Amino acid sequence: MKIKDITKLIIARKNPPTLRHSLHTAVAAIASLLVAQLLRLPEAYWAPITTLIVMQSTLGAALPISAQRLAGTVLGAVVGALSVTWFSGNVLVFGIAVFLIGIFCTMLQLERTAYRFAGITLAIIMLVPRVNNVWVLSIHRFAEVSVGIAVGLALTALWPER
Repeated sequence: MKIKDITKLIIARKNPPTLRHSLHTAVAAIASLLVAQLLRLPEAYWAPITTLIVMQSTLGAALPISAQRLAGTVLGAVVGALSVTWFSGNVLVFGIAVFLIGIFCTMLQLERTAYRFAGITLAIIMLVPRVNNVWVLSIHRFAEVSVGIAVGLALTALWPER
């Protein structure tokens, strides 16, 4: 592959960031971090990370995708907590759980976005060593992502881009 071909893949043609979009995204990220900190969420950084994802879409596109993200986060948190509770720290169980959430997403007719977020949440719950109760971690993870989604959607609705 030539350098010219690589630059064609990198240089934005259809949807480049703008100063307004950059400001919009920065304000949303700060707001979600402050809300998560105000709620005393232990891993408040997940809220702005989620907000940064939400802010990359228009409200019309962000709303259905955010619903999928939320559904996936709930599914991953519940399956992760159940898996850790019943089969603490087993690699095979982790693989089976990833497969099962895919089956659940299929049965619930969720999109791959939900499956992706369920898998990410599952991995965070099952693979990151913690001292807290796994159910508390799952609730915190759900709350952190929910704050990020809510702030991102709110700012997208209240301060729409052209």
